[in-house]
Amino acid sequence: MGVFSRLRDIVNSNINSMVEKAEDPEKLIKLMIMEMEDTLVEIKASAASVMATRKKVQRALASSRSKAEDWEKNASLAMDKDREDLAREAIREKHFYLKQAKIQNNELVEFDALVEQYQTDIRQLEDKLQEAREKHRILVQRHIHAQGAMRVQNQIRKAESSGAFARFEHLEHRIDRVDAEAELVNYGRKSSLAEQFVALKEDEGIEKEFLELKAKKTKKAKNDSA
Repeated sequence: MGVFSRLRDIVNSNINSMVEKAEDPEKLIKLMIMEMEDTLVEIKASAASVMATRKKVQRALASSRSKAEDWEKNASLAMDKDREDLAREAIREKHFYLKQAKIQNNELVEFDALVEQYQTDIRQLEDKLQEAREKHRILVQRHIHAQGAMRVQNQIRKAESSGAFARFEHLEHRIDRVDAEAELVNYGRKSSLAEQFVALKEDEGIEKEFLELKAKKTKKAKNDSA
């Protein structure tokens, strides 16, 4: 298949549709990228060759026009010197180079169109290559994500099948029970301590009332003796 046939097939291809139908999308995209890169290298090499030839034709055209001007001057000089024979030959040479210049100018126009077409093809192919690379990047990311998700699911199934979750729940229950027992112990200690302070305050009140009563008795006894 020629480079231009491959180029047209690539540019006109629907990457998304091809990927959806492929058994191995990632492999297909890799092959497409390789094909595009190879085609791009060939097209750029061909474009460079055409541009080099165009410059050669351009130089030849400039030379033909310059020689035509020189022969025109020679014809005028010969005519001034009454050398009509030389003037006629000079005019003939001038027309020869003008004819050459016309042919070369037509070639240059064709080369300009060809170079422009190459530039368009290169831009289209580079755009398609960028699209394929972006598609490949997305597929790689999806593949990595899928593999990670699969590993997670495998670990979950492995943990469930090994009874690890059941052991975790049992251990969690034991820890909760120990925490509850610790809270009860602390609660009992706090209650006992609080009760002691309440009793202490009650004893203090009783003692105060007892002293007040005793003081009244002593005072009454002094009054009676007096």
